[in-house]
Amino acid sequence: MSISYSWIYDSCKPLDVSAYDAAKSRQNSLTKPAGSLGELENIALRFASWQGTPTPECKSILIRVFAADHGVCEQGVSAFPQEVTAQMVANFIAGGAAISVLAKRLNADFAAVNVGTSTPFQNSNASNVIIEQIANGTADFSKQAAMTPAQLCAALEAGRKQLIDTNADLFIAGDMGIGNTTSASAIYSALLNQEPASCVGPGTGVDASVITHKAKIIERALVLHSSAMKQTIDVLRCVGGLEIAAMVGAYIYAAQKGCPILVDGFISTAAALIAVKINPTSLDWMMFAHKSAEPAHELALNYLDAVPLLDLGLRLGEGSGAAVAVSLVQSALSLHNQMATFKSSGVSDHV
Repeated sequence: MSISYSWIYDSCKPLDVSAYDAAKSRQNSLTKPAGSLGELENIALRFASWQGTPTPECKSILIRVFAADHGVCEQGVSAFPQEVTAQMVANFIAGGAAISVLAKRLNADFAAVNVGTSTPFQNSNASNVIIEQIANGTADFSKQAAMTPAQLCAALEAGRKQLIDTNADLFIAGDMGIGNTTSASAIYSALLNQEPASCVGPGTGVDASVITHKAKIIERALVLHSSAMKQTIDVLRCVGGLEIAAMVGAYIYAAQKGCPILVDGFISTAAALIAVKINPTSLDWMMFAHKSAEPAHELALNYLDAVPLLDLGLRLGEGSGAAVAVSLVQSALSLHNQMATFKSSGVSDHV
């Protein structure tokens, strides 16, 4: 079977400038001082350009949590064993995880997608489980490339498939994978030209000695793969994760399809960074939910010129920070759509 992911380079849907301008005109007519709602106004304007209407809405929300394990855990980079990945997914399915609670509150279309856990999902036949098993985790990237070309292709496609049949107003990708902060840190180090030590954080709660160890593992891996990592896609294959690759595929296809993206935290932004490096106009379809407490996240946000909606010290993952931020998005759109204009209210708009 031929291996092709050429679709990731296809053009993204253009923004609707006329809808943006019409929404801007509406903003200027609302009963408030110009610009007084700050970033809430910008949220409404961006949604207008995404949805092609001056009165956009955010009612239908698609959430997919991609799960996979990481071979680099063999190097002692995590505080938890790999079987926790599948155990936590079982918690998602049962409704006990943070993202489960938030997804239910949002009445979102929510599912966990297994692209490569080392142990099987419990309740794998549940309605909110999608099986796209590619491998039992990645290879240890400190010794060899994390993925084969075929595995990378399959992971990108698994992400794309989640958006094919949706008409959602907003897409959120979450992650679950013990060891994936090490993978994300390696991606940040490679793509932002940073020393590994500046990109590594506590992840699942490791102490300072393990943080130092993680940085050394990443440094060794980047040297090992230096000749192979000629392009962004090579970085993903060599040091990425199956769930990160699936998120990359989902982000790029969402932008090609014209579905707005609310990017979560540290792991999700690593995927977003790769997506933008591969297909730059995908950034036009991204909004960043929050600033993670993990190091290097701020570096990536600055590189992408992205202003996160929230800064709450979150570093859970799962898409939880993005799910929290949805309420802010919905408030922004309600204000934009439902506030009276100066004309309709009879309020004078100038002295």
